[in-house]
Amino acid sequence: MQLSTYADRADDAALVAGLAVDDPPAATAFVRRFQGPVFGLALSVTRDASLAEDVAQEAFVRAWRAATTYDSRRGSVGTWLLTITRNAAIDAVRSRRTTPTDQEQLDQLLHDSMTAPDPAEAALRRLEREHAVRRLTAIPKEQARAVVLAVIGGCTAAEISQREGIPLGTAKTRIRSGLRRLRQSMQEERHD
Repeated sequence: MQLSTYADRADDAALVAGLAVDDPPAATAFVRRFQGPVFGLALSVTRDASLAEDVAQEAFVRAWRAATTYDSRRGSVGTWLLTITRNAAIDAVRSRRTTPTDQEQLDQLLHDSMTAPDPAEAALRRLEREHAVRRLTAIPKEQARAVVLAVIGGCTAAEISQREGIPLGTAKTRIRSGLRRLRQSMQEERHD
């Protein structure tokens, strides 16, 4: 997608406002404007054209449902919609995994990921693990748990919500905030 001008962003916001009030011409224009980037992102995440079509449709449905909450101060319509698409694509890929994660395995994974490394491991693996554990222990524990469950355990936000006994929105926020903090930590390490 090209960088949008202020006028384009205003037009995009007007289309979202039309979605919010169930304006069919606005909805049609919205889909036509963004169908290429949405399908492209869905395809790049899922690597399956049929699944990408389903994801694109789900992304537009989610955007329609969330249109009243769109805030142009937080980002462009394109960024907002592509974030929705990315999340829908990840959910679709995770829902297709062949073997469900066993609760005991998740507990062991959480324990192993959040404790000091085993001294018998190889030096390189030990260093990598120490860096990962240090980064995880530097962020709030609830965010670290959510990141481990999502990234290593392959859990969806809904599964984390159920497992941790928290609202779905809280699970998503913990994952997103934890990943953001880990990314910042890694960038700071590269600069040092």
